[in-house]
Amino acid sequence: MPSCFRKSIVCTTLVGIAIPYAWEANIPTAKAETSTVKASQHTKAASKKPTVTLPSMMGATAPTDQAAEKLEVHGGRHRAVGGGLMIKEDAPKSRSTVTAEYIAKQAAGLNPMQLIESLPGVNTTSTDPMGLSGGHMSMRGLTENQIGFELEGFPINDIGNYAVYPQEIVDPENLRTINVEQGSADLDSPHLNATGGAVNMYLRNPKDKLGGEIVGSYGNYNARRIFGRLDTGYVGNTNVKGFVSFSDATEHSWRGPGGQNKMHGETKWMSEWGQGNIVSFSLVGNQSTGVLFPTTYMDTWQQQGIHNAYESKWDPKNPSKNYYQLHRNPFTNIYASAPSTFTLTDHLTLTETPYFWYGNGNGGGAYNESLTSQQYGNETLTGSIGPYNASNTSSLLLYNPSNTQTYRPGSVTKLTLHTGINRLTVGYWFEYSKQLQTGPFSLVDNETGKPEDLLGGGQNLILSNGVTAQYRDTLTQTRIHTMFIVDSISLLNNRLNLEAGLKYAVVNRQGHNFLPDTSTGPYINGSWQQPLPAASIRYKINDENQLFASSTTNFRIPMNTSLYDSGTFTPGVGYSTRANANMKPEISISEEFGWRYQGPTVMSSVSYFHYNFTNRLYQQTVVMPNGNYYSRSFNGGNSHADGVDFEIGTRPILYHIRPYFSAEYINARTDSNVAAGSGGDFVFSKGKFAPQTPKYQFALNLDYDDGHLFGGYSLKYVAKQYSTFVNDQHIPGYLTMNINVGYRFPDMGAFKSPTLKLNLRNITDRHYLGYVNGTAANALATTGMYGTSIKGGSSTFSIAAPFMVMGGASVDF
Repeated sequence: MPSCFRKSIVCTTLVGIAIPYAWEANIPTAKAETSTVKASQHTKAASKKPTVTLPSMMGATAPTDQAAEKLEVHGGRHRAVGGGLMIKEDAPKSRSTVTAEYIAKQAAGLNPMQLIESLPGVNTTSTDPMGLSGGHMSMRGLTENQIGFELEGFPINDIGNYAVYPQEIVDPENLRTINVEQGSADLDSPHLNATGGAVNMYLRNPKDKLGGEIVGSYGNYNARRIFGRLDTGYVGNTNVKGFVSFSDATEHSWRGPGGQNKMHGETKWMSEWGQGNIVSFSLVGNQSTGVLFPTTYMDTWQQQGIHNAYESKWDPKNPSKNYYQLHRNPFTNIYASAPSTFTLTDHLTLTETPYFWYGNGNGGGAYNESLTSQQYGNETLTGSIGPYNASNTSSLLLYNPSNTQTYRPGSVTKLTLHTGINRLTVGYWFEYSKQLQTGPFSLVDNETGKPEDLLGGGQNLILSNGVTAQYRDTLTQTRIHTMFIVDSISLLNNRLNLEAGLKYAVVNRQGHNFLPDTSTGPYINGSWQQPLPAASIRYKINDENQLFASSTTNFRIPMNTSLYDSGTFTPGVGYSTRANANMKPEISISEEFGWRYQGPTVMSSVSYFHYNFTNRLYQQTVVMPNGNYYSRSFNGGNSHADGVDFEIGTRPILYHIRPYFSAEYINARTDSNVAAGSGGDFVFSKGKFAPQTPKYQFALNLDYDDGHLFGGYSLKYVAKQYSTFVNDQHIPGYLTMNINVGYRFPDMGAFKSPTLKLNLRNITDRHYLGYVNGTAANALATTGMYGTSIKGGSSTFSIAAPFMVMGGASVDF
């Protein structure tokens, strides 16, 4: 493949390990002037013969697998397809990419889920305008805990329940690309949960020269954000360069009292030498403390709408567990990785991606506790905390957060042999994680209503037997050993590429539940072993047209919460959350067939997909005949889906306009009758449309950019989504629209490309339910397969963010 894609650009040859699509994604957002490309002096030594590049769907996850940003490109900045929503792809599977150009035009500080909302198959919802409180996502009807998220080649999903907290991951100004793989993750991806595809995020490489960027923004709900980055350039006469960045963001809650705030820092350092040798190191730190937004039930939504919120006033004489200061979300994260690639010989390459993941925080809550009667399993005891005990206090409001602390080191090692038209990769992913989850009870300041310690420390509720009372108290250790092998061959002068691979995953989980009288006992051991074959084919009809097909197998082991009883203990009933430790892993088999057209002006892609699920895993709330309820993990049986994804975009056409359009149609069905109620009965769900899945959705983005003035208009429509397995409740479809406009001024001395922009999101201020958080078997009372009367369950929903206006200014130096 030539490294130049337009005749007006003078180019040099890319060296090192490369993915063919990277030539488009790596266009930096420098100002559009003279079309010239100059190779850095620091990389001229790397002029040996480059290694053979083949398309891959199985072994290209590490950032050092990507083409290095060795070229400075001036010009072409405003010619990216669809305004930066498409690049040239060569992988034999569905993949869509958002580039830095598109990201730079969006409201400052948006999280990654918000940035990919226009891509085919992607359905995202934010719970606040800036995305500081997180959000939710599904793709092809599969939820975020079935999608593998990565930054710089290391996993982002929580190791226990696979949740994703997008506000904690990355500052958008530092993002180079976000790749969305709708059907399957690469075989070398370090995930236990990616039965529904992957989202891969890559940081920009440090710049060759000393410089930086400052961004400031302000919006409604008193939203404020400042971002700054400093690039060192090459340090002395070495090949080492790096950047350091910092951001601080805050906003008031749009419904209810309080607000959200986040401090975030990132740094990346790298060194390149010889032919394809790259060592890099990335470190991300995040600290946030916001007020949670409560989810809602359908009847609550119909009665209260967006006014379902926590209480803003505290009454010391009548303390309320719904006071907003008791529902905060403090969390600290540290992510580190050192992806590196070494060319051992002309035909042998080693890629190593060690990483470390640390998290510590909670979601707050509060309960009125009786000090005269506390359950320690089957034993009824008294309790005391500080000056309060059973003799002077019968009921006391206590702070009760759900603490989680995670330590997670790991590494992905790959050895690749290049022999002409063939490439063979063998690899090994190892990870050991340790996750402590507790729920202590601690004091609330009666004058202010604030917890004395946001992490639940300080004075705790102590039972009369000397044990600290806990809502949950577990230690989970997970050891992962995953081997993979991939062989790829290129024939017919790289027109035909065949690839096959096998991943073999061995996962061991050891759990210790410190609560008494649990249904599974104090120690739980889980072990899963699963072979995961994959195969693909890509055929280039000509330089503009290609066909591709793939078949993959993926799995997701049960969440760690399924191992443990926890919550409130009721004698004769047990805990409010019950273990289901013998669950089988969720297995998905997916197939894709697609066609791409990649012309000089227009690019498009259409793909048909099919997937089958075995042992589909869900969370369920079970209502008992006496009115009590408990939650559990359960096996939802089998399901399948057929669908079509489509996207099309252009380079500038009339008046500098670049349109982009994406759409998806899916027919997803449940193949099993789902267990419901407490009597062992089932609802008639077989053949029903799958919950949490919009039957169709589409997005449109119009981008205008003449080099100085730029603007954009986008809309997204999502069809209705069922919240139950029998389809007796749903959230309506919705349409949202966004607008952005801005102007780049000429350089002013040392200040480069000063820019003003204005972003409007959800411009009609649509109030809607955007996501089905938790599904139920049925919402209305029904009769089960065996004639049992089954009460209606309670699905939960997220209320989507309202209208936002955000103005910003930025300058490079």
